[in-house]
Amino acid sequence: MSQGARRGRGSRAGLSRERVLAAAVEYADREGLASLSMRRLGEELGVEAMSLYTYVSGKDALLDGMVDAVFAEIELPGPRTRWRNAVRRRTVSAREVLRRHPWATPLMNSRSTPGVHTLHHLDAVLGYFRRGGFTVAQTAHAISAVDAYLYGFALTDISLPFDTPDETAELAAQILAGIPAEDFPYLRELTTEHVLQPGYDYGAEFELGLDLVLDGLARLLEAG
Repeated sequence: MSQGARRGRGSRAGLSRERVLAAAVEYADREGLASLSMRRLGEELGVEAMSLYTYVSGKDALLDGMVDAVFAEIELPGPRTRWRNAVRRRTVSAREVLRRHPWATPLMNSRSTPGVHTLHHLDAVLGYFRRGGFTVAQTAHAISAVDAYLYGFALTDISLPFDTPDETAELAAQILAGIPAEDFPYLRELTTEHVLQPGYDYGAEFELGLDLVLDGLARLLEAG
């Protein structure tokens, strides 16, 4: 089939690169990334898989575009925002976006051909630190610390065997019931006095930990 024929068929189906990527992201959110293929995506859009190659050159290009679309969802405060407020808002927003798209976390920094939204995101975050007074070397340290915390927390969050406070409490109680109290006193203490308390939510730990990281970066900046 010629490229012109593919373009015509895709146009009649109302396809665009943005629609193809949006459908791929929606599918991955619902079904996971493992089963996503060009054929399956074509079925989602009601077209033959070959029609998609007008907009993405293959599976790798599709993944690049999906990651770029996820980066585009993250809030980036304006350049006049103070560095700490800007980095905090961006990082909290990134965590919320990654919760919506759990498949994306392992991919966010693994693509070798980043898109324009990905590059703009990285440049904006670097700019927050540089305008805030961080040296180039300090900026490298800072973004590494913040993003290691962000992606590490996101990976932990999607790997946990519970989703709700009730599931958390049930699992914690099961674990405690199976271990001798005298052998693991601090584990029991943390579980009973923190995890099993009403309203406990593991996700609430994120912003507390983020503030600890930002406190450390503020001290680094003050120390020169």
